[in-house]
Amino acid sequence: MPIVEAFAPDARFDAIVDARSPAEFAEDHLPGAISAPVLDDAERALVGTIYSQQSAFVARRLGAAIVSRNIASLIEHAFADCPPTWRPLVYCWRGGNRSDSLASVFAAIGWRTSVVDGGYREFRRYVIEELTRLPSRLRWHVVAGPTGSGKSRLLQRLAERGEQVLDLEAIARHRGSVLGLLPDETQPSQKAFETRLWDALRRFDADRVIFVESESRRVGRCHLPDAVIDAMRAAPCTSLHAPIDVRARLLLDEYRHFVEHPPQLFERLDRLLPLHGRARIDAWKAMARAGQWPEFVESMLAVHYDPAYARSMRHNYAQLDSEEALDIEADDRTLARAAAELVERVRRVRGEARA
Repeated sequence: MPIVEAFAPDARFDAIVDARSPAEFAEDHLPGAISAPVLDDAERALVGTIYSQQSAFVARRLGAAIVSRNIASLIEHAFADCPPTWRPLVYCWRGGNRSDSLASVFAAIGWRTSVVDGGYREFRRYVIEELTRLPSRLRWHVVAGPTGSGKSRLLQRLAERGEQVLDLEAIARHRGSVLGLLPDETQPSQKAFETRLWDALRRFDADRVIFVESESRRVGRCHLPDAVIDAMRAAPCTSLHAPIDVRARLLLDEYRHFVEHPPQLFERLDRLLPLHGRARIDAWKAMARAGQWPEFVESMLAVHYDPAYARSMRHNYAQLDSEEALDIEADDRTLARAAAELVERVRRVRGEARA
C-alpha cells in the first residue's frame, strides 16, 4: 500500500504494526504504531554480521528461524485477542522480509493485512516532503512576548476555546531555553520530532488560523524545518506584555523543580558561563542559595532573557512591530479574556482582508 493511501482520511486500520527492532522503533515510528519486532536488536545485529562476514544464505536461514519463533510468540501473546475482523497495517525498514514475513502469517490467519510500500524509509521521505509543502498552505498567527509573559498559558486557553494551536514545546518536550528541559523528560530524536510535527500539521483545517508561539529555530536539541520557520516568520504577530514581577511569579510557578532542587539549576547556569562570566553566574547562584527567588528571576530576565528575546524578534519576526500588543496578568481570568480578545482581533482582521 502506498504511504499516501495509508494516511488518507478514509484509511481504516485497527493497528499499525512496526516489525522493526526496538531500537529502530525508539528512534522514530509511524504515528500510533505498536512495536512487534520480528528480530530484536541483538538478533538483527547477529544476522547482519553473518550476512556480511560469512554468507547471505546462512544469514537468511538463521534469520528465518529466529523470525519464525518471534512471530509465533507475537501471535500467542501480543495479538492473541485480535478478532477475525482485525485489520493491521504492517511495515518494516523498507517493506522487505520482516514486514512480508509478519504480514503473510497475519493473512494466513485470516486478518485483512496491508503492507506499507517501501516501509519506514518511504514514510520518512514522505514526511520530509510534506514538511516542505504543508506550512505555506496553512494560516498562521504567532504569539510573541518575552520569557514569562504567558505565551504557553495563552495557547492553552486558545486550545480550550477550540482554536487550532500548534504547541511546539509539547512536541519537542522542551520549553525552549537553557533551563527548558524538564526533569525526567527526554527529547525525541529529530526524526521523531519531525514525525510528530507533521502529524499535527496534517490534521489542521487549512481555512482556519493556527496559533503558535514565537519559537526560535531550535527547541532544545530539536530543529524546526525551514518551511515551518519561514511560514511563522512571515505570519502576523501579537505580542504579550506583562510586568516583570508578574513574569517572575509565573516562571517560579512553572519552574518549581529548580526551587526544590537548586543543584539542577546550577548545572544549567554553568552553561551560560561563556555569555555572562563567572562573577555573574556566581551572583545568580548566591541569590538562589539565599532563597531570593524573585530577585534571581528578575535579574535573569533583565540580563539574559530579555536582551536575547529583543535581538531574536528584531531579526526574525518582521511583522511584530506592526501588531497590537496584549497586556497580560498571569491569572486564569485575565488569560481567558486575552484569548477571547486575540481571537476577535484575528477574525476582525480576516474579515477586513476579505472585504
